[in-house]
Amino acid sequence: MAIIDLVSWSPQGVKTIYAWRFPETNLSTFTQLIVQESQEAVLFSKGQVVGKFGPGKHTLNTENLPILRSLYGIPFGGKNPFTAEVWFVNKIQSFSIDWSVNQMAIHDPDYNTHLPITAAGRYGLKVNEAEKFLIKVVGTKNQFTQDDLSEQFFGEFATKTKSQIAQYVLKHRVGYKYLSAYLDELSGYLKNILNPFWDNLGLELLQFNITSIDIDKSTEEGRKVAEAIATQASMSITGHTWQQEQMFNTANNAIGGFGNGNGGLLGGLMAMNMMGGMGGQGGVGGGMMQPQYNQPTFQGQAGNANFQGQGGAQEQEQVKMVYCSNCAKKFPSTARFCPHCGDPYNPCPKCGTDNDLSAKRCVSCGTPLQQSNSTCPHCNAPLPEGATFCGNCGKQVQSSDSCSRCGTPLPPHVKFCPKCGNKR
Repeated sequence: MAIIDLVSWSPQGVKTIYAWRFPETNLSTFTQLIVQESQEAVLFSKGQVVGKFGPGKHTLNTENLPILRSLYGIPFGGKNPFTAEVWFVNKIQSFSIDWSVNQMAIHDPDYNTHLPITAAGRYGLKVNEAEKFLIKVVGTKNQFTQDDLSEQFFGEFATKTKSQIAQYVLKHRVGYKYLSAYLDELSGYLKNILNPFWDNLGLELLQFNITSIDIDKSTEEGRKVAEAIATQASMSITGHTWQQEQMFNTANNAIGGFGNGNGGLLGGLMAMNMMGGMGGQGGVGGGMMQPQYNQPTFQGQAGNANFQGQGGAQEQEQVKMVYCSNCAKKFPSTARFCPHCGDPYNPCPKCGTDNDLSAKRCVSCGTPLQQSNSTCPHCNAPLPEGATFCGNCGKQVQSSDSCSRCGTPLPPHVKFCPKCGNKR
Protein backbone atom coordinates (compact mmCIF):
# COMPACT_ATOMS: atom_id res chain seq x y z
CA MET A 1 0.00 0.00 0.00
CA ALA A 2 1.10 3.55 -0.71
CA ILE A 3 2.36 5.70 2.12
CA ILE A 4 0.14 8.69 2.91
CA ASP A 5 2.06 11.95 2.83
CA LEU A 6 -0.73 14.35 3.92
CA VAL A 7 -3.56 13.86 6.41
CA SER A 8 -6.29 16.51 6.91
CA TRP A 9 -10.07 16.96 7.24
CA SER A 10 -12.32 19.70 5.89
CA PRO A 11 -15.99 19.09 6.91
CA GLN A 12 -18.52 19.44 4.10
CA GLY A 13 -22.28 20.11 4.20
CA VAL A 14 -24.50 21.38 6.99
CA LYS A 15 -24.54 18.22 9.12
CA THR A 16 -22.76 18.57 12.45
CA ILE A 17 -20.02 15.92 12.69
CA TYR A 18 -18.33 15.56 16.07
CA ALA A 19 -15.66 13.02 15.04
CA TRP A 20 -14.28 11.69 11.72
CA ARG A 21 -11.70 8.94 11.05
CA PHE A 22 -9.18 9.38 8.25
CA PRO A 23 -9.76 6.43 5.87
CA GLU A 24 -6.07 5.42 5.48
CA THR A 25 -3.73 4.06 8.13
CA ASN A 26 -0.42 3.77 6.17
CA LEU A 27 1.62 6.63 7.56
CA SER A 28 5.32 7.41 7.89
CA THR A 29 7.61 9.62 9.89
CA PHE A 30 7.47 12.10 6.96
CA THR A 31 3.63 12.31 6.88
CA GLN A 32 2.28 15.82 7.32
CA LEU A 33 -0.78 16.30 9.58
CA ILE A 34 -2.87 19.48 9.13
CA VAL A 35 -5.38 20.29 11.91
CA GLN A 36 -7.92 23.07 11.30
CA GLU A 37 -9.09 25.62 13.84
CA SER A 38 -11.71 24.19 16.27
CA GLN A 39 -10.28 20.69 15.61
CA GLU A 40 -8.10 18.26 17.51
CA ALA A 41 -6.41 15.17 16.04
CA VAL A 42 -5.90 11.97 18.04
CA LEU A 43 -3.74 9.07 16.79
CA PHE A 44 -4.40 5.46 17.84
CA SER A 45 -1.99 2.60 17.19
CA LYS A 46 -2.08 -0.95 18.52
CA GLY A 47 -5.08 -0.10 20.74
CA GLN A 48 -3.60 2.91 22.50
CA VAL A 49 -3.30 6.64 22.04
CA VAL A 50 0.07 7.55 20.54
CA GLY A 51 -0.40 11.30 20.18
CA LYS A 52 -2.74 14.34 20.25
CA PHE A 53 -2.36 17.45 18.10
CA GLY A 54 -4.04 20.85 18.16
CA PRO A 55 -4.56 23.33 15.27
CA GLY A 56 -1.57 23.69 12.95
CA LYS A 57 0.77 21.66 10.66
CA HIS A 58 2.61 18.74 12.23
CA THR A 59 5.14 16.09 11.06
CA LEU A 60 4.48 12.60 12.41
CA ASN A 61 8.13 11.85 13.27
CA THR A 62 9.64 10.32 16.37
CA GLU A 63 10.20 13.76 17.89
CA ASN A 64 6.45 14.42 17.94
CA LEU A 65 5.60 10.76 18.56
CA PRO A 66 8.38 9.29 20.72
CA ILE A 67 6.21 6.28 21.53
CA LEU A 68 6.73 5.05 17.95
CA ARG A 69 10.22 3.87 18.86
CA SER A 70 8.90 1.56 21.56
CA LEU A 71 5.98 0.33 19.42
CA TYR A 72 7.78 -0.16 16.10
CA GLY A 73 11.48 0.19 16.90
CA ILE A 74 11.76 3.18 14.58
CA PRO A 75 15.20 4.84 14.73
CA PHE A 76 15.90 8.54 14.38
CA GLY A 77 15.94 9.94 10.85
CA GLY A 78 14.81 8.40 7.58
CA LYS A 79 11.36 7.75 6.19
CA ASN A 80 10.02 4.99 8.36
CA PRO A 81 6.49 3.61 7.78
CA PHE A 82 4.00 2.73 10.53
CA THR A 83 0.23 2.23 10.85
CA ALA A 84 -2.10 4.37 12.94
CA GLU A 85 -5.70 5.59 12.93
CA VAL A 86 -6.08 9.35 12.77
CA TRP A 87 -9.26 10.77 14.32
CA PHE A 88 -10.30 14.37 13.87
CA VAL A 89 -12.56 15.74 16.61
CA ASN A 90 -14.70 18.79 15.91
CA LYS A 91 -14.62 21.04 19.00
CA ILE A 92 -16.95 23.71 17.63
CA GLN A 93 -19.74 24.88 19.93
CA SER A 94 -23.16 23.60 18.79
CA PHE A 95 -26.42 25.05 20.09
CA SER A 96 -28.87 23.40 17.69
CA ILE A 97 -29.76 20.05 19.26
CA ASP A 98 -33.56 19.77 19.56
CA TRP A 99 -35.10 17.49 22.17
CA SER A 100 -38.59 16.47 23.27
CA VAL A 101 -40.08 14.01 25.75
CA ASN A 102 -43.68 12.86 26.08
CA GLN A 103 -45.81 10.49 28.18
CA MET A 104 -44.52 12.21 31.30
CA ALA A 105 -46.95 12.16 34.26
CA ILE A 106 -46.80 14.85 36.93
CA HIS A 107 -49.04 15.40 39.94
CA ASP A 108 -50.54 18.84 39.50
CA PRO A 109 -51.08 20.69 42.82
CA ASP A 110 -53.86 22.88 41.37
CA TYR A 111 -56.02 20.17 39.78
CA ASN A 112 -54.91 17.63 42.42
CA THR A 113 -54.52 14.88 39.84
CA HIS A 114 -51.93 13.41 37.47
CA LEU A 115 -51.55 15.19 34.13
CA PRO A 116 -49.83 13.72 31.04
CA ILE A 117 -47.18 16.24 30.02
CA THR A 118 -44.90 16.74 27.02
CA ALA A 119 -41.84 19.00 27.06
CA ALA A 120 -39.55 20.25 24.30
CA GLY A 121 -36.53 22.48 23.91
CA ARG A 122 -32.97 22.83 22.61
CA TYR A 123 -29.49 22.36 24.04
CA GLY A 124 -25.86 22.80 22.99
CA LEU A 125 -22.78 20.58 23.46
CA LYS A 126 -19.05 20.89 22.93
CA VAL A 127 -16.39 18.16 22.95
CA ASN A 128 -14.28 19.03 25.98
CA GLU A 129 -12.00 15.97 26.18
CA ALA A 130 -11.40 14.44 22.76
CA GLU A 131 -9.69 11.27 24.00
CA LYS A 132 -12.46 10.44 26.49
CA PHE A 133 -15.14 11.23 23.90
CA LEU A 134 -13.60 8.91 21.27
CA ILE A 135 -13.16 6.02 23.68
CA LYS A 136 -16.51 6.22 25.55
CA VAL A 137 -18.84 7.47 22.83
CA VAL A 138 -17.57 6.95 19.27
CA GLY A 139 -16.17 3.43 19.49
CA THR A 140 -15.68 1.70 16.11
CA LYS A 141 -17.72 4.09 13.93
CA ASN A 142 -16.03 5.88 11.01
CA GLN A 143 -17.74 9.13 11.95
CA PHE A 144 -20.01 10.35 14.72
CA THR A 145 -22.70 12.97 14.02
CA GLN A 146 -25.09 15.03 16.08
CA ASP A 147 -27.93 12.66 15.11
CA ASP A 148 -25.88 9.70 16.35
CA LEU A 149 -25.39 11.47 19.67
CA SER A 150 -29.12 12.22 20.11
CA GLU A 151 -30.14 8.68 19.21
CA GLN A 152 -27.50 6.91 21.30
CA PHE A 153 -28.25 8.73 24.55
CA PHE A 154 -31.95 9.53 24.15
CA GLY A 155 -33.10 6.87 26.63
CA GLU A 156 -30.93 8.04 29.52
CA PHE A 157 -31.44 11.70 28.63
CA ALA A 158 -35.25 11.33 28.53
CA THR A 159 -35.33 9.44 31.85
CA LYS A 160 -33.29 12.07 33.65
CA THR A 161 -35.30 14.95 32.11
CA LYS A 162 -38.70 13.46 32.99
CA SER A 163 -37.61 12.62 36.52
CA GLN A 164 -36.18 16.06 37.25
CA ILE A 165 -39.17 17.97 35.83
CA ALA A 166 -41.56 15.86 37.95
CA GLN A 167 -39.39 16.38 41.05
CA TYR A 168 -39.22 20.15 40.45
CA VAL A 169 -43.02 20.43 40.14
CA LEU A 170 -43.54 18.32 43.26
CA LYS A 171 -40.91 20.16 45.33
CA HIS A 172 -41.93 23.70 44.37
CA ARG A 173 -45.67 22.94 43.95
CA VAL A 174 -45.88 24.64 40.56
CA GLY A 175 -49.17 23.91 38.77
CA TYR A 176 -49.47 23.30 35.04
CA LYS A 177 -51.15 26.68 34.51
CA TYR A 178 -48.06 28.47 35.86
CA LEU A 179 -45.26 26.30 34.41
CA SER A 180 -44.66 28.67 31.49
CA ALA A 181 -43.57 31.32 34.00
CA TYR A 182 -40.87 29.00 35.35
CA LEU A 183 -39.30 27.83 32.06
CA ASP A 184 -36.10 29.85 32.55
CA GLU A 185 -35.64 28.75 36.16
CA LEU A 186 -36.46 25.13 35.31
CA SER A 187 -34.00 25.21 32.38
CA GLY A 188 -31.14 26.30 34.66
CA TYR A 189 -32.11 23.66 37.22
CA LEU A 190 -32.00 20.86 34.63
CA LYS A 191 -28.71 22.12 33.14
CA ASN A 192 -27.00 21.73 36.50
CA ILE A 193 -28.46 18.24 36.92
CA LEU A 194 -27.53 17.01 33.41
CA ASN A 195 -24.05 18.55 33.15
CA PRO A 196 -22.25 15.75 35.12
CA PHE A 197 -23.82 13.16 32.78
CA TRP A 198 -22.31 14.78 29.67
CA ASP A 199 -19.03 15.60 31.43
CA ASN A 200 -18.47 11.90 32.05
CA LEU A 201 -18.56 11.39 28.26
CA GLY A 202 -16.01 14.11 27.51
CA LEU A 203 -18.68 16.66 26.57
CA GLU A 204 -19.64 20.02 28.05
CA LEU A 205 -23.28 21.09 28.25
CA LEU A 206 -23.07 24.70 27.13
CA GLN A 207 -26.76 25.55 27.15
CA PHE A 208 -30.04 23.86 28.00
CA ASN A 209 -33.42 25.45 27.28
CA ILE A 210 -37.01 24.33 27.76
CA THR A 211 -39.14 26.09 25.16
CA SER A 212 -42.54 24.54 25.90
CA ILE A 213 -44.41 22.35 28.39
CA ASP A 214 -47.87 21.25 27.30
CA ILE A 215 -50.51 18.57 27.76
CA ASP A 216 -49.50 15.40 25.90
CA LYS A 217 -52.22 14.95 23.27
CA SER A 218 -50.65 11.84 21.73
CA THR A 219 -52.83 9.61 23.96
CA GLU A 220 -56.58 9.41 24.46
CA GLU A 221 -56.15 10.34 28.12
CA GLY A 222 -54.17 13.44 27.19
CA ARG A 223 -56.76 14.57 24.66
CA LYS A 224 -59.52 14.26 27.26
CA VAL A 225 -57.48 16.25 29.80
CA ALA A 226 -56.74 18.99 27.24
CA GLU A 227 -60.43 19.18 26.31
CA ALA A 228 -61.45 19.40 29.99
CA ILE A 229 -58.97 22.24 30.65
CA ALA A 230 -60.17 24.11 27.56
CA THR A 231 -63.80 23.68 28.68
CA GLN A 232 -62.97 24.97 32.15
CA ALA A 233 -61.25 28.03 30.68
CA SER A 234 -64.24 28.68 28.42
CA MET A 235 -66.69 28.47 31.33
CA SER A 236 -64.49 30.76 33.41
CA ILE A 237 -64.53 33.38 30.64
CA THR A 238 -68.23 33.16 29.77
CA GLY A 239 -69.38 32.71 33.36
CA HIS A 240 -71.57 29.60 33.00
CA THR A 241 -71.31 26.42 35.04
CA TRP A 242 -70.76 22.80 34.00
CA GLN A 243 -74.32 21.92 35.00
CA GLN A 244 -75.72 24.71 32.83
CA GLU A 245 -73.65 23.55 29.86
CA GLN A 246 -74.93 19.99 30.23
CA MET A 247 -78.53 21.20 30.42
CA PHE A 248 -78.00 23.41 27.39
CA ASN A 249 -76.55 20.51 25.36
CA THR A 250 -79.40 18.23 26.44
CA ALA A 251 -81.94 20.86 25.45
CA ASN A 252 -80.27 21.36 22.07
CA ASN A 253 -80.33 17.62 21.39
CA ALA A 254 -83.99 17.40 22.38
CA ILE A 255 -84.94 20.38 20.22
CA GLY A 256 -82.94 18.95 17.32
CA GLY A 257 -84.70 15.64 17.65
CA PHE A 258 -88.06 17.37 17.89
CA GLY A 259 -87.32 19.37 14.72
CA ASN A 260 -86.44 16.19 12.85
CA GLY A 261 -89.58 14.50 13.97
CA ASN A 262 -87.71 12.08 16.22
CA GLY A 263 -88.26 13.66 19.62
CA GLY A 264 -92.01 13.70 19.67
CA LEU A 265 -94.19 16.11 21.65
CA LEU A 266 -92.76 14.95 24.98
CA GLY A 267 -89.17 15.64 23.89
CA GLY A 268 -90.08 19.11 22.67
CA LEU A 269 -91.91 19.99 25.89
CA MET A 270 -89.00 18.70 27.97
CA ALA A 271 -86.55 20.80 25.95
CA MET A 272 -88.62 23.96 26.29
CA ASN A 273 -89.11 23.34 30.00
CA MET A 274 -85.34 22.92 30.50
CA MET A 275 -84.68 26.11 28.58
CA GLY A 276 -87.16 27.90 30.76
CA GLY A 277 -85.66 26.40 33.92
CA MET A 278 -82.22 27.66 32.98
CA GLY A 279 -83.40 31.22 33.12
CA GLY A 280 -84.95 30.85 36.54
CA GLN A 281 -88.42 31.94 35.27
CA GLY A 282 -90.03 28.63 36.12
CA GLY A 283 -92.34 28.43 33.09
CA VAL A 284 -92.21 26.66 29.75
CA GLY A 285 -89.81 28.64 27.60
CA GLY A 286 -89.73 31.31 30.28
CA GLY A 287 -86.13 32.42 29.75
CA MET A 288 -82.67 31.74 28.44
CA MET A 289 -79.71 30.36 30.29
CA GLN A 290 -78.31 33.00 32.61
CA PRO A 291 -74.55 33.19 33.18
CA GLN A 292 -73.49 32.97 36.79
CA TYR A 293 -72.34 36.59 36.75
CA ASN A 294 -75.78 37.93 35.71
CA GLN A 295 -77.67 40.09 38.18
CA PRO A 296 -80.59 38.45 40.04
CA THR A 297 -84.28 38.90 39.28
CA PHE A 298 -86.08 40.16 42.39
CA GLN A 299 -89.45 38.63 43.17
CA GLY A 300 -90.06 40.30 46.54
CA GLN A 301 -89.73 43.84 47.91
CA ALA A 302 -88.58 45.43 51.13
CA GLY A 303 -87.01 48.81 51.72
CA ASN A 304 -84.90 49.07 48.55
CA ALA A 305 -87.68 49.92 46.09
CA ASN A 306 -87.51 46.37 44.71
CA PHE A 307 -91.13 45.52 44.13
CA GLN A 308 -93.32 43.33 42.01
CA GLY A 309 -95.85 46.09 41.40
CA GLN A 310 -99.01 44.00 41.36
CA GLY A 311 -101.44 45.83 43.61
CA GLY A 312 -98.71 46.60 46.14
CA ALA A 313 -98.80 43.12 47.69
CA GLN A 314 -95.84 42.69 50.01
CA GLU A 315 -93.69 39.58 49.98
CA GLN A 316 -90.59 38.53 51.83
CA GLU A 317 -87.44 39.80 50.10
CA GLN A 318 -85.08 37.28 48.53
CA VAL A 319 -81.51 38.10 49.47
CA LYS A 320 -79.23 37.60 46.45
CA MET A 321 -75.79 38.70 45.41
CA VAL A 322 -75.42 41.60 42.99
CA TYR A 323 -72.39 43.14 41.30
CA CYS A 324 -71.39 46.69 42.13
CA SER A 325 -71.63 49.02 39.12
CA ASN A 326 -68.50 50.83 40.32
CA CYS A 327 -66.01 48.10 41.39
CA ALA A 328 -67.74 44.98 39.94
CA LYS A 329 -67.49 43.08 43.25
CA LYS A 330 -70.36 41.07 44.79
CA PHE A 331 -72.45 42.24 47.70
CA PRO A 332 -75.88 41.22 49.11
CA SER A 333 -79.00 42.89 47.75
CA THR A 334 -79.99 43.97 51.27
CA ALA A 335 -77.06 46.39 51.49
CA ARG A 336 -77.66 50.06 50.68
CA PHE A 337 -74.02 50.66 49.82
CA CYS A 338 -71.27 48.48 48.31
CA PRO A 339 -69.15 47.19 51.24
CA HIS A 340 -66.05 47.20 49.00
CA CYS A 341 -66.05 50.74 47.57
CA GLY A 342 -68.96 52.51 49.30
CA ASP A 343 -70.89 53.23 46.09
CA PRO A 344 -74.70 53.57 46.67
CA TYR A 345 -76.80 50.61 45.58
CA ASN A 346 -79.08 51.89 42.78
CA PRO A 347 -81.22 48.83 41.91
CA CYS A 348 -83.27 48.35 38.80
CA PRO A 349 -86.93 48.09 39.84
CA LYS A 350 -87.40 45.11 37.52
CA CYS A 351 -84.30 42.87 37.80
CA GLY A 352 -82.39 44.33 40.75
CA THR A 353 -79.18 45.05 38.84
CA ASP A 354 -77.01 47.77 40.40
CA ASN A 355 -76.78 50.77 38.08
CA ASP A 356 -74.80 53.97 38.09
CA LEU A 357 -76.70 56.88 39.63
CA SER A 358 -76.59 58.73 36.31
CA ALA A 359 -77.89 55.76 34.28
CA LYS A 360 -81.12 56.36 32.35
CA ARG A 361 -81.77 52.68 31.64
CA CYS A 362 -80.83 49.43 33.35
CA VAL A 363 -77.59 47.98 31.92
CA SER A 364 -78.99 44.45 32.25
CA CYS A 365 -82.63 44.55 31.10
CA GLY A 366 -83.01 48.06 29.64
CA THR A 367 -85.79 49.17 32.00
CA PRO A 368 -86.00 53.00 32.19
CA LEU A 369 -84.58 54.35 35.45
CA GLN A 370 -86.51 57.42 36.61
CA GLN A 371 -84.53 59.59 38.98
CA SER A 372 -86.50 61.21 41.77
CA ASN A 373 -85.69 62.73 45.14
CA SER A 374 -89.26 62.48 46.51
CA THR A 375 -90.22 60.00 49.20
CA CYS A 376 -93.49 58.52 50.40
CA PRO A 377 -95.03 60.64 53.20
CA HIS A 378 -96.30 57.44 54.87
CA CYS A 379 -93.29 55.06 54.86
CA ASN A 380 -90.46 57.32 53.61
CA ALA A 381 -89.63 54.94 50.71
CA PRO A 382 -88.23 56.52 47.47
CA LEU A 383 -90.88 57.40 44.90
CA PRO A 384 -90.49 57.36 41.12
CA GLU A 385 -91.43 60.58 39.38
CA GLY A 386 -95.15 60.86 38.72
CA ALA A 387 -96.06 57.97 41.01
CA THR A 388 -99.63 58.02 42.34
CA PHE A 389 -99.21 55.16 44.80
CA CYS A 390 -96.20 54.15 46.88
CA GLY A 391 -94.57 50.98 45.64
CA ASN A 392 -93.57 50.05 49.20
CA CYS A 393 -96.72 50.58 51.28
CA GLY A 394 -99.30 50.92 48.49
CA LYS A 395 -100.84 54.12 49.85
CA GLN A 396 -101.88 57.01 47.62
CA VAL A 397 -99.27 59.77 47.41
CA GLN A 398 -100.94 62.10 44.82
CA SER A 399 -104.47 63.25 44.16
CA SER A 400 -106.18 65.15 41.40
CA ASP A 401 -106.97 68.06 43.73
CA SER A 402 -105.22 71.40 43.24
CA CYS A 403 -105.11 74.65 45.16
CA SER A 404 -107.96 76.98 44.20
CA ARG A 405 -105.67 79.98 44.59
CA CYS A 406 -102.34 79.03 42.94
CA GLY A 407 -103.18 75.74 41.20
CA THR A 408 -100.51 73.69 42.98
CA PRO A 409 -101.37 69.93 43.14
CA LEU A 410 -102.38 69.00 46.68
CA PRO A 411 -101.36 65.68 48.29
CA PRO A 412 -104.34 63.83 49.79
CA HIS A 413 -103.24 64.23 53.43
CA VAL A 414 -102.67 68.04 53.55
CA LYS A 415 -105.24 70.58 54.73
CA PHE A 416 -103.43 73.70 53.51
CA CYS A 417 -101.61 74.44 50.22
CA PRO A 418 -97.86 73.96 50.85
CA LYS A 419 -97.09 76.81 48.39
CA CYS A 420 -99.48 79.66 49.23
CA GLY A 421 -101.07 78.49 52.51
CA ASN A 422 -104.62 78.61 51.15
CA LYS A 423 -107.01 76.36 53.07
CA ARG A 424 -108.11 73.35 51.10
